[in-house]
Amino acid sequence: MTQHFLAFWNLENLFAPESYELREAWLARAVARDLSGWSEELFGIKIRQLSSIIVKMNGGDGPDLLGVCEVENAFVLHTLVEHVNSALPARRYSIVHADATKDRRGIDTAFIYDTNMYTIDPEAVFSHFVMRRTGTRDITQATFQTTMGNEIVALCNHWPSRSGGAHESRGYRMTAGETLAYWHQRIRDVKGKHIPIIAFGDFNDDPFDESIVIHARATRERGDVERARSAASFYNLAWNYLLQTCVDRKGKPKLLHGTMYFRGDGNMFDQILVSQGLLLNASPITVDENSARIEAFPEMVDHRVSYGPIRFGLPKGNVEVNVYRKGYSDHFPVSVVLEEKS
Repeated sequence: MTQHFLAFWNLENLFAPESYELREAWLARAVARDLSGWSEELFGIKIRQLSSIIVKMNGGDGPDLLGVCEVENAFVLHTLVEHVNSALPARRYSIVHADATKDRRGIDTAFIYDTNMYTIDPEAVFSHFVMRRTGTRDITQATFQTTMGNEIVALCNHWPSRSGGAHESRGYRMTAGETLAYWHQRIRDVKGKHIPIIAFGDFNDDPFDESIVIHARATRERGDVERARSAASFYNLAWNYLLQTCVDRKGKPKLLHGTMYFRGDGNMFDQILVSQGLLLNASPITVDENSARIEAFPEMVDHRVSYGPIRFGLPKGNVEVNVYRKGYSDHFPVSVVLEEKS
């Protein structure tokens, strides 16, 4: 039995330094205020902070496959991978990045994967746009082939934010849910209904919201997904880590209420959805649903504010006030283990 440790993390505004010369002109104008004071030094510290958490995943071996969002471009991904590869010599990480999004802040979804464990066909990497008036968010799809010749189709999501209000913006996320459900069905049509599919990401909605349950067709009922004969639906593993505990830097245990916190309230925005093909015993690759968890390492946990993640931040005009150099991201990572039969 071969185990595959898969994870997802919203890296929170992983932009190249303000001085980065290859930044597109439209993006430079759009994020000029955000990046004012975002120096080479701060970028380097942020990279080291993120790397330190990635290498701790999977018992210190690092993830086999990591989906990420809120990354500006391939440059920041390659920089991050260089640091992680240096810390984990047994790994040979590379990236899957479709630089096609026209999100108004230029943030992409992507994958970091170990080339010792997977191969990909660059022609089978797709970026599915979720359109809205003020920009787009993309869903990156890639097919990873294991060393045993089995395929895992992964879809990395970052759905439209709640900017302007959760109620007012919910239609955008419903559209994102329909987009994910459409491509889920298309993948099954092309590759067969039992193809292993995992969709993870920052959905900017909770597991019980309409965009997830109705539009993306993701349920907490495993049996419903297992027994489905035709319609594509997902089993949502976020329900499995809803009542997880963590330990803060002072060693105090605390119940987690989400993967990110807003004004002290927890939201379970970062979720892992798995297809029917990962639930059936006859499948070559299955999910260990009990392994699904929030990766809340003690140094990441803010004991001052509801035990949420400690963010790094951006300068926004005042480096000393708005950037916490010992922070990481405003989201916790989430992870799960897949098991492949020999």
